[in-house]
Amino acid sequence: MKSRSFGTAAGRTLAALALISVVAAACGSDNNSSSATTAAAPAATQPAAATTPATSNSGTTAPNATEAAATTAAAVSKTDLDTNHDGKVVFGIAAAGPADDGAYYQAVVDAAKEISTANGFADPIVVDNIQAADAETVIGDLAQQGVDVIIVGASEIAEPLPSLIAKYPDIFWYCNCGAGFPPNPGLSQSLDRGSEIGYTAGYATGLKLKEKGGDSVVIIGCCDLGFEKQAVASFDLGLKAVDPSYTQTYVQSGDFPFDFDNTANATAALQTALDNGADAVYPYLGGALRPVVQAANTAGIITMSAGSSKVCDPGQDLHYDIAVKFDGGDYVKAVMKEIVAGTFKEGDTKTFKVGVDPEPGAVICNATPDQQAAMDAVYKDIAAGKFTDQFNQIDATAFAGG
Repeated sequence: MKSRSFGTAAGRTLAALALISVVAAACGSDNNSSSATTAAAPAATQPAAATTPATSNSGTTAPNATEAAATTAAAVSKTDLDTNHDGKVVFGIAAAGPADDGAYYQAVVDAAKEISTANGFADPIVVDNIQAADAETVIGDLAQQGVDVIIVGASEIAEPLPSLIAKYPDIFWYCNCGAGFPPNPGLSQSLDRGSEIGYTAGYATGLKLKEKGGDSVVIIGCCDLGFEKQAVASFDLGLKAVDPSYTQTYVQSGDFPFDFDNTANATAALQTALDNGADAVYPYLGGALRPVVQAANTAGIITMSAGSSKVCDPGQDLHYDIAVKFDGGDYVKAVMKEIVAGTFKEGDTKTFKVGVDPEPGAVICNATPDQQAAMDAVYKDIAAGKFTDQFNQIDATAFAGG
């Protein structure tokens, strides 16, 4: 299928729809069954995940982030977005984890709701808890429900996309595929670089350890997947940039592959880490994130989100010291602006860069002036390419196994 320009009505429609799909690499609940739900009014995005993504957080922002990340959906023409010409605009969202995880996956769903409500579109159709083995069938079923755009929320369920795009060429397909997916003229993507984000997370944690005391961090993840190795190695690099004596330990809590929702194992892993004297936790998790954060709050140790940019905002029911931002909802809103402007086309890829774009990177909640200045300097260094060689080596090692 040829790449369509978003300058055309169909093109703009596909683009806008595509905006709503963002990888949710780190959020979910313990429910692994696939369920289809229809989104209603916008809900507040809650902590975590992938994810990830600039907001009105108090604390550290990218040095060039006088322009905050997109927080309001851009106005879009209903006619332009109605790619199947049935008189309504419907977003379809395919999520690998729970749509109500209070984290990365929910951020994407909430953004889709907000955009739909703001523009008078139909409620999005959300299919969540999709297992990789079932992705082709489940996403194919979604494609037959009159949707104009399919938003694929994670690379682990993206494998069948080439065949699905060929089968349903009139749908605009979008994936926030994390580290990337093979280019396809019928697929638009947004990416970020996990090593950049991981470095800022480690550096921010080091600054908090320096403030509160302590020297050890536990990172609780799933299954030692490539992007987890990337996150852990870059976190360690940033942590030791504050103090070489600081240490981190990675613990697997899920079943291979992609089980970021194992609450029992994750909370047990945290308790073991606490017994061993851990001073901070990075819950690189999905559905298991909130229970781990609750336990960390009870223990009084430093904790952070994995994806959500909203956790520093007032009114949160859990306490976070750091927002590690790769927020799918923020990415969707930012991409929507470019789709409406005609600068993001079908087949294009947008990479969110720490220090360049306000969306990705760690933020210290209620940062002191010295912490703010230190984080701003790190953002500038990353944007200037100071750590490019180290990041390249981390990435090569992390994904060496394919």
